[in-house]
Amino acid sequence: MHEYKPPAPYTEERRRFLNRLSLALSALGGVIVGVPFIGSWLEPILHSNPTAWRAVGKLDAFQIGQTVEVTFLNAAPLAWTGVSAKTGAWLRRDDATSFTAFSIYCQHLGCPVRWEQQAQIFLCPCHGGIYYANGDVAGGPPPRGLQKYPVRVHNGQVEVLATGVPYTY
Repeated sequence: MHEYKPPAPYTEERRRFLNRLSLALSALGGVIVGVPFIGSWLEPILHSNPTAWRAVGKLDAFQIGQTVEVTFLNAAPLAWTGVSAKTGAWLRRDDATSFTAFSIYCQHLGCPVRWEQQAQIFLCPCHGGIYYANGDVAGGPPPRGLQKYPVRVHNGQVEVLATGVPYTY
């Protein structure tokens, strides 16, 4: 018959090895979990959003005081994105040489807004957001006014400064 032998007591060397192994595995786990968080914080600093001036029409195609919807390509369209590479803006000709362009997206949840010519307001039909003609919030849930696009007239063409992703909330 075999005689029972109790396990050898933990030695100081074994205890030190297990402590170091535990610390190393904990540190490895922390790095694996922490890298995506740090990357998401550093990404906006390391990568700028591309921009490009996009022509939306000839200068004489827009009437003073009129607000119309225009479409244009994002600044960095990908070949596979197709129609979704396009975005839109509400463009108003203020006078002979100046324009104002607003994002078509509501600042509440990103729904498209429409221009109501009679009332001179922008409306979000989804959640009741209302914006004045200057893009400021008039009522409803939007936390801020409509995003504005920079606009210029270049060689007889009206151009909007597009970004890689449409302006949204």
